[in-house]
Amino acid sequence: MTFSIQSPAVPPKDSKPTSQDSDASIDSDGEHDAIRSVRRNKHAAVITPGEVVTDDPQWMRGHGTAASSGSTAILATVAGTLLRTNKLLSIQPLRARYTPEIGDLVVGRIVSVETKRWKVDVSAPLLAHLPLSAINLPGGILRKRTSTDELAIRTFFSEGDLLVAEVQSVYQDGAASLHTRSLRYGKLRNGVFLRVSGTGGGGGVVRARRQVWTINTANGGGDVDVVLGVNGYIWICKHSRGELVASSEEAKRMNEITRMEEAVSESMYSNRNDDIPPQTRREIARLTGCVRALVENGIRVDEEMVMAAYHASLNPDGDVDMTMHYEEDEEADEYLGGSRGSRVVAAAVEAAKG
Repeated sequence: MTFSIQSPAVPPKDSKPTSQDSDASIDSDGEHDAIRSVRRNKHAAVITPGEVVTDDPQWMRGHGTAASSGSTAILATVAGTLLRTNKLLSIQPLRARYTPEIGDLVVGRIVSVETKRWKVDVSAPLLAHLPLSAINLPGGILRKRTSTDELAIRTFFSEGDLLVAEVQSVYQDGAASLHTRSLRYGKLRNGVFLRVSGTGGGGGVVRARRQVWTINTANGGGDVDVVLGVNGYIWICKHSRGELVASSEEAKRMNEITRMEEAVSESMYSNRNDDIPPQTRREIARLTGCVRALVENGIRVDEEMVMAAYHASLNPDGDVDMTMHYEEDEEADEYLGGSRGSRVVAAAVEAAKG
């Protein structure tokens, strides 16, 4: 039996490049008009449900897409923008539930109390878990949790309590595991709660360099803390970080404390709010109005835009005069919605660009 070895076939000169990163593989013919239009206007183009994304069989369908029966076309199942990862096409929805990621700072609400953990609503498809071993004990004691701690679990958090925490891990089913092993985290008091769209949903909270900061407010309002949860939950409250240490018995022996966690007292798990001056309440309401105005106008919510909107609402020399006076016989106009809110947001956007 004889064998003949043939020379390898030479590809034609007009063959298309096969590199998955080549733009020519996408824009070479008219079959990819949908992909080409999205790539040209990736910040404005929105794909609607039922729209044909592509009919080229070389592409794989991802989240937010479905295969058309009887053809190789890939259809969109949600409204959103097109994302391309190598040969995988997926649709990022305009509105969706929060997807936890390790390291995210989130604001949540306790839904149920179990034997050794809490179930927390963080606006995700599944409830997050907060183990008893992942919180600070009163006094900053570092020890193994015992049955006594399990019996007193409701003295730390109970149903309806708000807290700020960090995502420590994500299970295979997508549920998040939280922890509050830091003085920056824990139960929330002395403030107001807001719920807006989270990451990936148009005007809403985005991941930024800082999610928590303190504002030295005007009009004698003092310091106010702003907590922007990546999941779209926002907390604006009176600054009380220093009061945690000042109100504890350990603060009288600060020279004997070697670790900051040892200054944690039972007041951090208190359910009673402190007395808040009227000036501070008004500034908290002003910041709340600024955040709502940003969301209503489809602008991202982060430190830069919140601060720009707040300063725009205080600017008496600009087109928007929101300065409030606190005389007893004069009511302050605190409404920042409608056309007034739009003017505040427009001024904030201009200030951010400058």
